[in-house]
Amino acid sequence: MPDTTSWTDGILLKLVNVVVYALFLGSNVYTIATPEDVYRFSKETYFTPSIWAYGIWSLIHLLLLGLIIYQFFPSGKRTIIDGISWRFPLLAVLNAIFLYVWARQQYIVAFIFALLVSSTVSHIYYIVRKYHTPENLNDELWVHLPFSLYHGWTTVLVILTAFEAFGVDAITHKPGVFTKVFVFLGLLFLETTSAAYAFSSPEGDLAGSIAITWALFAIFDHQHDPFIHWSAFAFSLLSLFWVLKSLWSFFIGRRSRLTILNDEERAPLVPNA
Repeated sequence: MPDTTSWTDGILLKLVNVVVYALFLGSNVYTIATPEDVYRFSKETYFTPSIWAYGIWSLIHLLLLGLIIYQFFPSGKRTIIDGISWRFPLLAVLNAIFLYVWARQQYIVAFIFALLVSSTVSHIYYIVRKYHTPENLNDELWVHLPFSLYHGWTTVLVILTAFEAFGVDAITHKPGVFTKVFVFLGLLFLETTSAAYAFSSPEGDLAGSIAITWALFAIFDHQHDPFIHWSAFAFSLLSLFWVLKSLWSFFIGRRSRLTILNDEERAPLVPNA
């Protein structure tokens, strides 16, 4: 039966998505060229990553541009309009407020909004992963991939803004025992989150693990205290292992589905034929 869905179905939400993307998210795309102009004035902590880590924003928002276009197609409408619904505009507004207060060095407020952004992304991530199994490559690229990356990256931002709000300034203070312990626990939490992505489904969540691993290597690259530097390196390698595990599970799962599909195609239409 042909799909009679029109591109105008849910048009109000579709237009709202376009507007909030253009106003609140689209501006982040330019950070792919000069991220240091945006993030170089943030507080320096013992959890701060290298500037290049923030380039992941650009990838996420470019993928979300694909989501904005994909929502006008029937398969995209089912996932984005019917599934994610008004959570996407909410996420765009919260993300914009977070970046606004973060850029103005209001770190306690930024930490609160980082939690709100992470909570909203987590809700969208749960809906997409549990109720909307990807049916085609477009579902993978424009829905599952950006929100997996977004989910992993906001986990990093929550911990980073916690250090900015409550931690010592790395320029004026040397790391004490408690600082090193909390940094170690933060790194451990990120690594275990990467592992959780790897086991979140039979195929794992490759993008989520990549976002965490990317951040861990950026922290390793930026931090020069020997304990923090090499701890970040160790956890980066462990997280990279979970990326490889997810990659292996992804290809094994795809190959199994293709085998089943080929077996079904070769099966006779009439039993015992």
